[in-house]
Parts: sequence; C-alpha cells; structure tokens
Amino acid sequence: MAFGYSPSYGSNHAAFWRNLLGLYCLFTLVHTAISTPPEDPVKCVSGNTNCTVTNSIGAFPDRSTCGAANVAYPTTEAELVSIVSAATKAGRKMRVTTRYSHSIPKLVCIDGNDGLFISTKFLNHTVRADAKALTLTVESGMTLRQLIAEAAKVGLALPYAPYWWGVTVGGMMGTGAHGSSLWGKGSAVHDCVTEIRMVSPGSLNDGFATIRVLSETTTPNEFNAAKVSLGVLGVISQVTFKLQPMFKRSLKYVMKNDLDLDDQALTFGKKHEFADFVWLPSQGKVVYRMDDRVAVNTSGNGLYDFLPFRSQLSAVVATTRSSEEKQETLRDAHGKCVAATAVSSTLFSTSYGLTSNGIIFTGYPVIGSQNHMMSSGSCLDGLEDGSISTCAWDSRIKGVFFHQTCFSVPLTQVKSFINDIKSLVKIDSKSLCGLELYYGILMRYVTSSPAYLGKETEAIDFDITYYRANDPLTPRLYEDFIEEIEQIALFKYNALPHWGKNRNLAFDGVIKKYKNASAFLRVKESYDPKGLFSSEWTDQILGIKGNPTIVKDGCALEGLCICSEDAHCAPTKGYLCRPGKVYKEARVCTHVIK
Repeated sequence: MAFGYSPSYGSNHAAFWRNLLGLYCLFTLVHTAISTPPEDPVKCVSGNTNCTVTNSIGAFPDRSTCGAANVAYPTTEAELVSIVSAATKAGRKMRVTTRYSHSIPKLVCIDGNDGLFISTKFLNHTVRADAKALTLTVESGMTLRQLIAEAAKVGLALPYAPYWWGVTVGGMMGTGAHGSSLWGKGSAVHDCVTEIRMVSPGSLNDGFATIRVLSETTTPNEFNAAKVSLGVLGVISQVTFKLQPMFKRSLKYVMKNDLDLDDQALTFGKKHEFADFVWLPSQGKVVYRMDDRVAVNTSGNGLYDFLPFRSQLSAVVATTRSSEEKQETLRDAHGKCVAATAVSSTLFSTSYGLTSNGIIFTGYPVIGSQNHMMSSGSCLDGLEDGSISTCAWDSRIKGVFFHQTCFSVPLTQVKSFINDIKSLVKIDSKSLCGLELYYGILMRYVTSSPAYLGKETEAIDFDITYYRANDPLTPRLYEDFIEEIEQIALFKYNALPHWGKNRNLAFDGVIKKYKNASAFLRVKESYDPKGLFSSEWTDQILGIKGNPTIVKDGCALEGLCICSEDAHCAPTKGYLCRPGKVYKEARVCTHVIK
C-alpha cells in the first residue's frame, strides 16, 4: 500500500514540507487510536437492494461503476449455501465482496445490474484451533489481523503474509497475496493452506449448491486450482492453515547506495529469511531489510506499526495531495525530488514505525514476536472521529489517489531489469522521484507455487505506486518513464502481474504465462459450467472471451491500453505516442516539446 504523501510545491517551500511531515509524524506517533474506519465498499439505495461496489481507493482502473440487484451477508456456512443455492436456481450472476475491498482491478464486479454480491463481512470466525497439530481453521471473511491474533492465542504464527493486515483470508486466496521470502515454501499465504471448503453452484440433485472439501492429499488438482481462484470457482467458506510455533524476529534497516543492487538482489534473500528492499532509484539509494527469525525466548518486545498505515489527519493529506497536483500542473520535477528526499529520510529516521517496546525506538535490531512484527494497519482500528483522521487513501476525503503497478520478475532476469531502470534514471535523474513520494519501489521475494495461478518461479515482486490524476485525460509528469518500466517488466522479461493490483494492460494475454492455465480452466468448467461466478473481467483475464484492454482516445494515460497512435495519449497537451528510450519496443506517452 502506498505511503500517502505528496510534497508542497518547489524547493523554496521545502521548510514548509518538513513542517508538514513533522506534524504528520507527531500525529501518527501520539494519536494512533483515533481514526474513522473505512466504510463498507458496498452501498445500496434501499436496504440490501440496488447496490454498487467499489474498491478501497474508490475507483477501478477504468473508473466504471459496478452494480448488482442486491447484496447478501451470510453469517454461517449454512446461510452461504442457501444464498448460493437460490441464486444458482435463478441463474443469477454472483461475485464475492470483502470487508475492505482492496483489490484494484474489477474482480468484484458483476455483468449488468441484476446479479448478487455475496459479502463475507460477517463470515469472520474461528472454526477450530489445534495447537498440537499446528492448525487453525477460520472463515474466509476473517481479516489478516484477526488471523494473526487468533493464531497467537494458541501460541502459533503464520510465517509469511502481506504487510497490510486489512485483507481477508478469502481475498488473499483469491489473488495470491504474499509477503517476502525465498525460504521454506515461500512467502505466499496460500502455500500455508492445507484444506479449503468452498461453496459452488450445484445441480438439481445437489439442491443447486455443493460444499467442496479440498486438500492436497485428497483432491490435489482441484486444491491447486482453488488456492488462487480469482473467485470464479465459488465462495470460499473456510480455510485451514498449517502454522508454526510462535517465534520472534530480529529486524534492522540499513540504507546504502544502489551501485550493487543488481548483484545484491540475487543473494540477499538467501541470507535473510524475511528480506526485502525499498529502492529509491532517483536518489541512488536502497534500504535493505535485514530481517531474521530468532528463538521465541530472545529478549525483545518490538512492535511494527508502519507509519503510512497509521491514521492520518485528513487536512494534512488534503494539503499534500493539493501540493502534488500543483507540481504536476507546473511540471515541477525538482520540487518532487526535494519532497521525495524528505519523505524517504523521514521514514528512515523514524524506523518506518518500528518501536522497541511498542512505545519508543531505542535502536537496532528491533526484536519482537512474529504476531507483532509481520503486518500492520492501525488506521483501520480507531473510533469514528467524523473523518478528521482516516487511512490516507480513504475516498471520502481528498486523499492520495494512485496507480499501483506490481509484477514478479524471474530472479534470473532481475539483474537486467534493475539495470534497465538505472539506464532510464541516467537519461533523467529526476524521472522517478514521483515513485519515491509513495515509499519507493518495494521489492519482495516470492517462490514458485503449486497453485495453478500462483508464481511460476523464484522471482522478485516489484511494487510501484505513483500519482493518478483526478481527470483520466490528464497526463502525468514523466509518464513515459513509468510506462516503459511497466512494459519492460511485462513484455521483455515476461513478468507476472499481481492479480489484485495493476492497470488493465498488465493482464493482456496474461493467462498464456501460466503453464497450468488449462488445468485451472478445466476445474472452473467443472465447478461452475454456467459461469455464474464469472464476469466480463474474469473472462478477459482468463483468455475465455474478450480482451482487458480498452482502446479509445486517452486510453494509455490510465493503462487501459498501450498507445499505438497519438490520440491514445494527450496530443493537445503535448503528449504523443513514442518508442521507449531504453526498450525500443515499448510504446509510451511522451511529452514532446515542439
């Protein structure tokens, strides 16, 4: 998730920006329990009928509105079966929604307005815990935060997970969410799962709904399809995790220059179990996360409450957003770079929100229990304060609004990819300061997975967050550089896009990159032959029908297409379709000065 900051205009205002950052840090360090929680992503005109759904930032990549005739909120598996049965009997389309709806693409959308949203908001209970067997079974609507806490109650720990705890078990399974590690089975949450209970459409003889119990030992083919399912096989009801005895972690951040990052990236993940990087390419710096497992009896009571995931004053967020909008309008690249340096130095100097005892930071390494160190998101937890403070991306305020491009580059290609990005920075050193305003390029390790739509090989996942204009036809500063990076990864190095992030173009032909795609589609056909849980979007990304790209004037500005003519950019504003600077096969929207 993005660091929700954008700077004030110009280097002459650097002092103002530092004061703004200081106000932010003071607020987040002292007032972590005050924050308006996000609203339900499903809104209905009357009761649970005539509904729309959105994502956590309030806009899908194509900015369309997704509707349904009504929404259902099952509280038990039995109720879920009844809901799926009735909809199947009526031939209604269905899609699953979650508590916070953090997937950026249109995975929750239903074709037309006559379908049914099934929310797992109240399917959030523990079914059973077995400390001796190291297993925990929970309902699919449980958030990652709840999962971590429930495991800790019986002395167990989930070894790897995303850093943001506002995702649900079903959401993580649906999109292949992960942390960072090359160790063990790798960092994907779904590879810690031993059993899945799923409710799918059934025949008349089944009462129009079927409960399927899937595991690696009894149904390996179907299990590997369900581990990353995109929601097209049915509704996951319950998930059983194989966990580990509680352990502690020892974490230290070190900032260095990025001269040897291309070499370090290949070996660093084998030295530290939970290693990652935050790359600041325009500054020529990289922050190394030296993060290792230590014995549970090691002294230390550390807590990681990541600063950008804490509640933020709405007024401060609005001011910084306005500042970045002004910089974009004035093409103030220097101002962005000044502010990016302030953001990254502030985060590093405040240890990103790490504390040695839950209150203050006394120095590295910070040692704490796994349940206190792996994930955070305290902006979700506060009491209602009338939106005085919120998560920075809350669409009810003038908050951060961003694109998120995220893809996994095979480890064998990472060195070349990093050097391609460095070549772009050499052409213009200010070109990627905009990424550094949003934390920098987060690099996490992933491994191959038996899941049919999981990762294919050892790779590094590059997570890039950057400014998105309120007007879809407004181009961005250095738009061509970011578009070229995106195309280099996806097409030159055959990177896999994250199913729950990215713009439309990333999914063009993506299913061809998965060697087990046909096996997944066979399970899909078996489970839901009428496609009741499928949508136009899932059909497009799975290669069944249509294409996820949308070709129209200005389509390349928001990643709906790759430009092939000037009209796909913003010719009246000087942005024309041109070849890439390093990767000549790329086609990007470049600001041309006549």
